[in-house]
Amino acid sequence: MSYLNQKTIKNKISFSGIALHSGLHVNVCIKPASPNNGIVFKRVDLKSNNLVYPNFMNVTNTSLNTTIENEFGVKVSTIEHLMCALFGMSIDNAIIEIDNEEVPILDGSAKIFIEKIISGGIEISESPIKIIKINKEVNYSDGERYINIKPSTLSLDIDFELKYKNPIIGNQRNRFKIYEDDLSDVYNSRTFCLYEDIEMIKKNGLAKGGSLENAIVVKNKEILNSEGLRNKKEFVNHKILDCIGDLYTSGYRILGSVKCSQGGHHLTNQLLRKLFQNRENFSIIEIKEKNLPHSLINKNLLKSIA
Repeated sequence: MSYLNQKTIKNKISFSGIALHSGLHVNVCIKPASPNNGIVFKRVDLKSNNLVYPNFMNVTNTSLNTTIENEFGVKVSTIEHLMCALFGMSIDNAIIEIDNEEVPILDGSAKIFIEKIISGGIEISESPIKIIKINKEVNYSDGERYINIKPSTLSLDIDFELKYKNPIIGNQRNRFKIYEDDLSDVYNSRTFCLYEDIEMIKKNGLAKGGSLENAIVVKNKEILNSEGLRNKKEFVNHKILDCIGDLYTSGYRILGSVKCSQGGHHLTNQLLRKLFQNRENFSIIEIKEKNLPHSLINKNLLKSIA
C-alpha cells in the first residue's frame, strides 16, 4: 500500500491543557475518520451546529493566532500548532473533539501534538491523496511585509525571515524543504513574545494562559526562560511552524515554493485567499502512482510510523 494514500490515526488520542489566550482548561480527543472526510473540529460542549472546518475561507481572526468559525458563529481558535502536527504526520482525515473554543497551547510548539499522534498510530487507507500544484506565482504584501508562492515540481519549500529590533531575536532567516528535511527543530520551536508587549496583549484580553512553560519571553538582551532556546533559530523556526499549520487550511498538501518576510497568520491566510481566487493559479491532482517520489514524504516520518 502506497504512502501516497490517505491516512488517519489508528486509535483515538486524548490530551488536555491550558488555552493560551482564554486561560481556560480544555480537553481534546482526536478520533479516526474515513477517507475524504478531511480534518473536522467538533465542539462537544455544544449540542448543535458544532462542526467547524479548518478551511482558509473560515478563518475569521489572525491576530496572534488562527481562529476558524462556522456559519453559526461557533469558533475554534489557536489551531495552527495542531494543524502543523497533522500536516507533519500526514494525517488527511480526523475528527477533533474539543470542549471549548481554543486548542490548548501545551508547551507552545507542535512537539507534544506530534508525540500524541505517534502514540495513537497511523492507519493508511486505500484511497489516494490529493495535492495542490501551484501553476502561477501569487504575491501578497502589506507594506514591507510580504509572502509569495511559486510553482515547484515535487516539493514544498518555505523560506522565511524575521526582522526584529530586539538584539536577541534580530534578523533570522531559515529555509526548509518540507517533504525532505528533518523538521524536528521546526516542530519543537515555541511561540514567543517580547516582555514589553505582554501588558498590551493582556489588556486586549489575550494571553491569559501564557507563561514561561508555554512561550519564550524575551526582555532586552535576555531570555527569561531558564532553559534558554531549544535551537539557534527557534524564533524563525516557530514562524515556519505557524506557516505550515496555516497552509494546511488549504485542505491538502501543496507543491510550491513559499517565500515570506516578516509575515504571520494574516499574510498566509491572505495568500491562500488570493491563490484560490483564480483557477489558473493551481491544479488539484489525485496521486495514483504506486511508487513514492522521494520528495513527497519526510524521511523521518517514514521511520516514525514504520
